[in-house]
Amino acid sequence: APVLISILLGASFSRYQVEESVEHLLAPTHSLAKIERNLVDSLFPVNRSKHRLYSDLQTPGRYGRVIITSFRKANMLDQHHTDLILKLHSAVTRIQVQRPGFNYTFAHICILNNDKTCIVDDIVHVLEELKAARSSNRTNFAITYPITHLKDGREVYNGHQLGGVTVHSKDRVKSAEAIQLTYYLQAINSLNDMVAEKWESIFCDTVELFQKSNRKVKMYPFTSSSLKEDFQKTSRVSERYLITSLVLVVTLAILCCSMQDCVRSKPWLGLLGLLTVTLATLTAAGIINLTGGKYNSTFLGIPFVMLGHGLYGTFEMLSSWRKTREDQHVKERTAAVFADSMLSFSLTTAMYLVTFGIGASPFTNIEAARIFCCNSCIAIFFNYLYVLSFYGSSLVFTGYIENNYQHSIFCRKVPKPEVLQEKPAWYRFLLTARFSEDTDDSEETNTYESHLLVWFLKRYYCDWITNTYVKPFVVLFYLVYISFALMGYLQVSEGSDLSNIVATATRTIEYTSAQQKYFSNYSPVIGFYIYESIEYWNTSVQEDVLEYTKGFVRISWFESYLNYLRKLNISTGLPKKNFTDMLRNSFLKTPQFAHFSEDIIFSKKYNNEVDVVASRMFLVAKTMETKREELYDLLETLRKLSLTSKVKFIVFNPSFVYMDRYASSVGAPLQNSCISALFLLFFSAFLVADSLINVWLTLTVASVEFGVIGFMTLWKVELDCISVLCLIYGINYTIDNCAPLLSTFVLGKEFTRTKWVKNALEVHGVAILQSYLCYIVGLIPLAAVPSNLTRTLFRCLFLIALVTFFHCFAILPVILTFLPPSKKKRKEKKNPENREEIECVEMVDMDSTRVVDQITTV
Repeated sequence: APVLISILLGASFSRYQVEESVEHLLAPTHSLAKIERNLVDSLFPVNRSKHRLYSDLQTPGRYGRVIITSFRKANMLDQHHTDLILKLHSAVTRIQVQRPGFNYTFAHICILNNDKTCIVDDIVHVLEELKAARSSNRTNFAITYPITHLKDGREVYNGHQLGGVTVHSKDRVKSAEAIQLTYYLQAINSLNDMVAEKWESIFCDTVELFQKSNRKVKMYPFTSSSLKEDFQKTSRVSERYLITSLVLVVTLAILCCSMQDCVRSKPWLGLLGLLTVTLATLTAAGIINLTGGKYNSTFLGIPFVMLGHGLYGTFEMLSSWRKTREDQHVKERTAAVFADSMLSFSLTTAMYLVTFGIGASPFTNIEAARIFCCNSCIAIFFNYLYVLSFYGSSLVFTGYIENNYQHSIFCRKVPKPEVLQEKPAWYRFLLTARFSEDTDDSEETNTYESHLLVWFLKRYYCDWITNTYVKPFVVLFYLVYISFALMGYLQVSEGSDLSNIVATATRTIEYTSAQQKYFSNYSPVIGFYIYESIEYWNTSVQEDVLEYTKGFVRISWFESYLNYLRKLNISTGLPKKNFTDMLRNSFLKTPQFAHFSEDIIFSKKYNNEVDVVASRMFLVAKTMETKREELYDLLETLRKLSLTSKVKFIVFNPSFVYMDRYASSVGAPLQNSCISALFLLFFSAFLVADSLINVWLTLTVASVEFGVIGFMTLWKVELDCISVLCLIYGINYTIDNCAPLLSTFVLGKEFTRTKWVKNALEVHGVAILQSYLCYIVGLIPLAAVPSNLTRTLFRCLFLIALVTFFHCFAILPVILTFLPPSKKKRKEKKNPENREEIECVEMVDMDSTRVVDQITTV
């Protein structure tokens, strides 16, 4: 049944869809920045202001962008490079997108200026004026930074267009190591958007072709589609590595379940255990496809979540099978296996469902995390059902094969030892088996102890780890572990940089690196929007607005107009009507300020009085985009000012959509999952035989999570969506492996703590070791995938597995030998109700003499 269900649901891959919107996945769902963006879009047209500022002011839209620099750090403003850049600009504007019946060029899909011409970056006009000045031998042409003046008198900002700038006195540009050009496209309908997307693709090809013919310069093209394409590219570049991982896991799973005894070896169960996990994952994927879900690259982590949980469950069942008596019927042995292993497997599965279920709830503010947790819940649920049915049935089949003394691989009847003596050596090696009737009473009856891992744990490791001289070194090692974990924990940083989730050798990474290297002196451009009708003519109001924007490079109608008024020696204390009339007339008729007219919204009242209902200016912060915390602090500071100021204003930049309350949004799933896990552990403490099990389990989970967070920070992994999902999984992975050990130890009676530590390791250590080896081997190929997303995934999952293994096989076995619960033999109190029973037996001798012998039983 599981196979048929998986095949039927797997057929739904014909409806396979890929999530296109990165913002939908990775930006906080409930974000104040999104509300602010809607307000900004309702007040000011989206396509404005792109002719003088960075395009990413309200919405990125469709665009093509390229950074041009030199390998030798040459001056990009010299004659050779200026001509080269203008030549590239000409080639870009001639790009054609062929559609049936019409060929679209840049002129057909560009964003238009007020004079119905295409908006082009002002740096192009600067380069054209520079070229004209050189051709006419004029030496008085000067470019200032970050604000310069054009020939028509306009004052423009070039901080985002000139990079690596060296200046003379008075901000005059001496040289620039990089130049950035941006081409803005319309996307007003589906046809226009499709043409613009195709144009972006041809734009990248054109730039790369131009690069090949001019090898002395380096060009970094980037479009609005690059982030989406590079995010999904991780799936494509991971394919062959995942296949390699699957082959390695299959091989090791078979080897871990094999032994020299050809009857008791279980190689097929290793393969079928992995098949069980695969069927469950395929079923979950089919359900997601049928319900309209869309695939994204974060789903690459789901198979590894399933691998850790599913394989441990199957190996634990196999370990329980080894403890059953061979002289029992298969039904009895199977019942013993389910009774021994499925209770703990059911509890850990419930823990997975609770923690990931909380992550899949509406409380999770990151859509990628919510979808990942939802899919993981479905896969884990079906994995539990398939282990009960599919793997349980497989165990029954192999049980009958074993009872009939058939070969574990070829299912052939194994001949008796006396028959094998007549066969060749290779034949005897392949059919080596131990028959129960050949075992003497003095020999050990458990023939599974010849398994390599069982033999290693029982004969060597258990005695070594509990040795009195080893314990101090383990405790010392744990203190070192805690020290380094604390060091990393204190340096945890948030990872809101989107380049952390894309493939490495991509346009996004190359462009972002060049952007941060050359254009981070003045960034980002922040819109400052006043959305109420204030007394602009009032001097105190003007001073208030300028006070809020102190410390920024301001490019605003407000500041420019104030300077204009001061030059005319006009008082700024004009009456409202005179001020607004002069404001409107000056901005609409004066060439110097005409291009700022879209920054004011006028409204007429009934008495023909004009009022200013909203206005905006643009602030350029002198920060470094590489320091995300500094940018986040800037956002929070401006937000607080907007709440306490006398003027109602908002600030916005599209990057704020990803940064807004990112820390609380990305940490919420982990926090909620931890709370739910602690609640479940507390609640189940009343159900288990000893509440100390849950106490130890809680302490172990806390120690593992603390260590993983600390070491992943030291390994340069930031706290982002991917790492948080891994930490949620880490809670469950720790419980999966540690709960059986702790349960066996705590519930053990009599003997000593050391004895029960050894017993717990002998009973559950093999299953933990088998699943750990398979898991690590499966993770290793992931480290070679050229993607930042898989790099984060590998480092977090590897640390979780390593730290948990360290706790299972070193920390817990040592600490439990000298900490509660105590294992002293308790003297049983004599129950007064227990009475001695006396049985009298009459024995008659030959002489008929009666003798009574009293036999006492208790």
